[in-house]
Amino acid sequence: MPSIRIMTVDDHPLLREGIAAVIEGQDELELVAEASTGEEAIDHYRRHRPDLTLMDLQMPGIGGIAAIEAIRSEFPDARILVLTTYRGDVQALRAFRAGAQGYLLKSELRKEMLSTIRQIMDGKRRIPEEIAHEMAGHANDDELTPRETEVLTHVAMGEANRNVALALGIAEETVKAHMKSILSKLAANDRTHAVAIALRRGIIEL
Repeated sequence: MPSIRIMTVDDHPLLREGIAAVIEGQDELELVAEASTGEEAIDHYRRHRPDLTLMDLQMPGIGGIAAIEAIRSEFPDARILVLTTYRGDVQALRAFRAGAQGYLLKSELRKEMLSTIRQIMDGKRRIPEEIAHEMAGHANDDELTPRETEVLTHVAMGEANRNVALALGIAEETVKAHMKSILSKLAANDRTHAVAIALRRGIIEL
C-alpha cells in the first residue's frame, strides 16, 4: 500500500525532529515536508499535497487557525491534525470550525500520534476526552463578540478602562458595558477572574 504522506508545521525545530524520528520508524508513513510558519505551511501544501498535515496553532506570522482556513479553502479535502499545548475548548472549537479533523495535545504525542493519524486517515475525528467534555459543558454559552475579546485582551495586559478606551477608540463607558457583558458571559466574579477563565479556555492569548 502507498505510504501516508505527512507534512509537519511547527516553529520548534526539536519538536519537528521528534516527529520526524517517529515517522521514520513507520513503514506506512512518509515525511514529505516541514514548515515553521503558517505562510510556509500554505506554500508547502500547494507544492507537496500531503495526505495529512500536523499543524501547530501558535506560530510567528500567520497562526495555525488562519493557515488551516487558507489550506481548506483552496483544498477542501485537506486532512489536518492540530498538535498543540492548548487545552482550551474555545481554541479546539476554532480549529474544528476552520476545518481540522483532529486535535491532539503535544503531551500525548508519543502515546497517541500514530493511532490518531490512522483514525483521521480512516475518516474519523479525534479530540481529547477532557477537551470534548469542556466543549460540551460550554455548548450553550454565549460567545464573546470580537470587540469583547479585544477589550478583554487589553484588560489581560493590565490596562485600565480609560487606556482600553483610548487604544480601541471607544468611550470609557462603552468599555465598562463590554466588561459587564464579559463577566456575565464567562460567569466571572471580577476582571481578574474573567482573564483567568479566558486564558484557560483559549478565548484570548498573551
